[in-house]
Amino acid sequence: MNYSMIFYILSSVLTFEGVFLLLPCIVALIYGESQGLIYLGVAAASIILGSIARLKKTENKVFYSKEGFVTVSLSWIVISLVGALPFYLTGEIPSYIDAVFETVSGFTTTGASILSDIEVLSKCTAFWRCFTHWIGGMGVLVLILALLPISGSYNMHLMRAESPGPSVGKLVPKVRNTAKMLYGIYIVITSAEIISLVLAGMPLYDSMTLSFATVGTGGFALLNSSIASYNLSVQLIITLFMLVCSINFNVYYLIYARKFKDALHNEEMRSFLIIVLSITVLITINIRSGFENIFAAFQTALFQVASIISTTGFATADFNLWPEFSKALLIFAMFVGACAGSTGGGLKVSRFVILVKAVKNEITSIIHPRCVKKVHFEGKSISDNMIKAVLSYLAAYVFIVAVSFVLISIDNFDAGTNFSAVMATFNNIGPGIGMVGPTGNYGAYSNFSKIVLVFDMLVGRLEIFPMLILFSPRIYKKGI
Repeated sequence: MNYSMIFYILSSVLTFEGVFLLLPCIVALIYGESQGLIYLGVAAASIILGSIARLKKTENKVFYSKEGFVTVSLSWIVISLVGALPFYLTGEIPSYIDAVFETVSGFTTTGASILSDIEVLSKCTAFWRCFTHWIGGMGVLVLILALLPISGSYNMHLMRAESPGPSVGKLVPKVRNTAKMLYGIYIVITSAEIISLVLAGMPLYDSMTLSFATVGTGGFALLNSSIASYNLSVQLIITLFMLVCSINFNVYYLIYARKFKDALHNEEMRSFLIIVLSITVLITINIRSGFENIFAAFQTALFQVASIISTTGFATADFNLWPEFSKALLIFAMFVGACAGSTGGGLKVSRFVILVKAVKNEITSIIHPRCVKKVHFEGKSISDNMIKAVLSYLAAYVFIVAVSFVLISIDNFDAGTNFSAVMATFNNIGPGIGMVGPTGNYGAYSNFSKIVLVFDMLVGRLEIFPMLILFSPRIYKKGI
């Protein structure tokens, strides 16, 4: 294990977080808020400590996938523990455990909150809260790879460990250029939403913060009513961008490269849009009687489906009050999630499609034992190793959900609330069903349960195995 290289990268992460923390300082200065001094102090400490730690260069550049997994996991823990300090030190979240929960929820783009009244937050704290979504959406280490003049074999290991989805490849020959390309697309989409919301009549501050939360598919809002109080134009814009950011960013690179045919034939994107439309139509039919016309029912259903399947977590209606069939469809959307290579969470559409095809093939092989048929996805044959990896991921997914459900049941809340709380945090969605629904929050859970749910948010965002590897004693042995 190359500890010196891991330490160097963690130092870079700390330095970058200090720079990020300067942005809420600017917001505090604009609005004349004293909380900005706290943010400035934490930012200065992070920059100084990170810069001093980075002075020690490492000669050993050997870096394998295990170092990549450990580095990514520790980086997310570090940014969460440090990012929680302003919430706690300003007194706006009095409990440090609660502050960590809120920060992890932000960086992992979950959007689950322990706050019952978010409108009392200062402007700088509300800004930092939403900005954590934007930082975590594409990944802090992907940003570092894009900005720092670093090279070496560890670049791809870091990107693969942090980027969501069953596989990550290079868009262009160099990993650093790939990271730049991804963040370029990310910034363009963010800017487009900010401009769209401003044109729809929303103030610039609100447009920026909500765009950070939408493009990062996070879901932290500025109002207790989430998005329900905004006009129809704003809701439609946010719906569009939630769906846009749920699609694999490779599709946008193909469009940029003018490979329109390849972009349109992306199987995962087509599957995702079919799933969204199918669930939306079924929910619209199911809730039609509660709305004055079919358009209002469809628009509300589409917003909630886009919000849940993109794992954003915004709300324009209390779907706790919807029929059980509609709630079951939303839970299914929680499970499937967004596309690989997007800012969304969940199992990922690519894994879901591969699993369905693998099951279909297994049934065919039982009926026709001599038939040899490979699973194909995106026009390519899927190897047995890839199917094995998907099945291993699903097994770990089910195991962690089951154990987490049992652990938080110690608080004695109803099973529906507990199960949806685990699903909503593990899949980085935010709101669940019952007490943790769109009008509720996670504040009633004990500190122990909050720590379990914090783990679920991190393990879900990092695709399970980078976090689990931290608990393997073998990884820390010399010579391994």
